[in-house]
Amino acid sequence: MAGIIKFSGIALVAADQERSGLWSVDGHLTFQAPREEPDVVLEGWVLPGFVDAHCHIGLGKGGAVPDTTAAVQAIADRDAGTLLVRDAGSASDTRWLQQRPDMPRIIRAGRHIARARRYLRGLAEEVEPDGLVEAVRKQARHGDGWVKLVGDWIDRDAGDLAPCFPASVVRDAVQAAHDEGARVTAHCFAEETLDDMLDAGIDCIEHATGLLPRHVPRLVDQGVPIVPTLINIATFPGIADQAEGKFPQYARHMRSLWERRNERVLEAFEAGVKIFAGTDAGSVIHHGRIADEIMALHQAGLPAADALDSACWSAREWLGEPGVSEGASADVVVCAEDPRANLASVRKLSHVLLRGVLVH
Repeated sequence: MAGIIKFSGIALVAADQERSGLWSVDGHLTFQAPREEPDVVLEGWVLPGFVDAHCHIGLGKGGAVPDTTAAVQAIADRDAGTLLVRDAGSASDTRWLQQRPDMPRIIRAGRHIARARRYLRGLAEEVEPDGLVEAVRKQARHGDGWVKLVGDWIDRDAGDLAPCFPASVVRDAVQAAHDEGARVTAHCFAEETLDDMLDAGIDCIEHATGLLPRHVPRLVDQGVPIVPTLINIATFPGIADQAEGKFPQYARHMRSLWERRNERVLEAFEAGVKIFAGTDAGSVIHHGRIADEIMALHQAGLPAADALDSACWSAREWLGEPGVSEGASADVVVCAEDPRANLASVRKLSHVLLRGVLVH
């Protein structure tokens, strides 16, 4: 039950703004000290709960998972400090998790939409091009303001990555989502896919491993962020090894995308493209790894404060959720050290509070 918690350390209200005198009263943050004595006093550096901007709660290798498994996934994310999840497609209906106060907040995207027989079996709603627009309308109405497209995948006839849908159809689908009041994001590994998505007016790009210099100014001008999912991209060499025998061109392509992954992320960041942290937890990546993704972005060249911001203040603002501010829900994490000076402190949080309740 939420009571009164006093934070005796420093609250980071932005990457470059510090305040003291923060409290949690009945589940909400305030900088006004209550008259009552606190039930608990916590020391350390207080940050907004982390955002995993590409996560698949309710998804397993074969598609939907039992509710008990979805709950375990959500708890793993929560205990690692992820208190806000932008779902990037799930075969499970996770609206029931949104009703549980002990679970992270989830912004749902409905189910992935993929080309028939061109994606992992059981994960997506699979359609041919003439069914894409209607599928997008359906998922836009089913989700919480986001739709997820699978923009490219291996084309076994071509032996390499290729766009899943014609560019003209993608444009119509993105417009349909916008008409429904939803934003659209897309799984994009290959170079060509990014051109089609930017032409269509996409709102976000997942992975973006095919990023080329020609794409960067367009991302900046159109205000399109990327979610690199670097801990997932680390699996590319293994994927290439498995594909080598039957699809050597695809294997070479995947390795080349992996080799330039950090360089591309840093180029985008330095040009002003917004970068958000996402783990891609679900079918392959284990849940609860947001700290690993933050560290991977730092290792790619982002300064510590900016790597932290990718899962913190800016990410919350992008999704329309408050951070450490007066009256906001007390969804915060506490680090023993200033994470801007020692980013590794995000790996071992002192405390996690969700809706004002200590959960870890």
